[in-house]
Amino acid sequence: MKPDEFQRVVDVDLMGPVVGFTSEQLMELAGLSVAQAVAKVWPLPSPERPLRILIICGPGNNGGDGLVASRHLVLFGYKPVIYYPKRTDREQFRLLIKQCESYEVPFIDDLPNDEDLNSGYDVIVDSIFGYSFKGTSLRAPFDRIIAALKRTTVPIAAVDIPSGWDVEKGNVNDLGINPPALLISLGVPKLCAKFFTGKHYLGGRFLPPAMLKQYKVNLPVYPGIDQVVCLNTSAAL
Repeated sequence: MKPDEFQRVVDVDLMGPVVGFTSEQLMELAGLSVAQAVAKVWPLPSPERPLRILIICGPGNNGGDGLVASRHLVLFGYKPVIYYPKRTDREQFRLLIKQCESYEVPFIDDLPNDEDLNSGYDVIVDSIFGYSFKGTSLRAPFDRIIAALKRTTVPIAAVDIPSGWDVEKGNVNDLGINPPALLISLGVPKLCAKFFTGKHYLGGRFLPPAMLKQYKVNLPVYPGIDQVVCLNTSAAL
């Protein structure tokens, strides 16, 4: 079974009668994992110096994870800003936007130019495309966004899969972003993670033991009450 097919089967089990999660619950847990991983890798220098985080959201569930993460990052003391250029009309996402607005997370209409991007932010969260990305080219506005992320000097945290990467083969034909500083795999690591050498965290602590046994998946033990676990403690940023 291919990784994207496996993920779809797992999603069906999680959100069906087998387990009984809703899409909203899983996105909340995934977004919380993203926020916690970012906070572990880039801790706040001080309460008076909140780190500035640009969260770039795509139109699908990967973008929804970014929206959820922004709300948690505010509660953690960070200063997130959201760039969400292609919004979906689904009710779940409209509610996520409303939640972000309620927590006074600002949305920007345009991606900053290279100079403002490099000087205005401490971290970029890439929540544009997830494991279902199948493209051989990038359409506007994401072609311009990916190009900007390739040029930036700001460290990038990628949600589940670096945007533009093939779920199995990695950054095929240099279509996607450069290897990010941090990869936050959700549920289980995807095959493309073998092409990644930066800091790697696993999040999405929601797979039941029976499901792990059924699909013969061995995951590391999450420490304590953490929603993430580091997969390569020796990797340096």
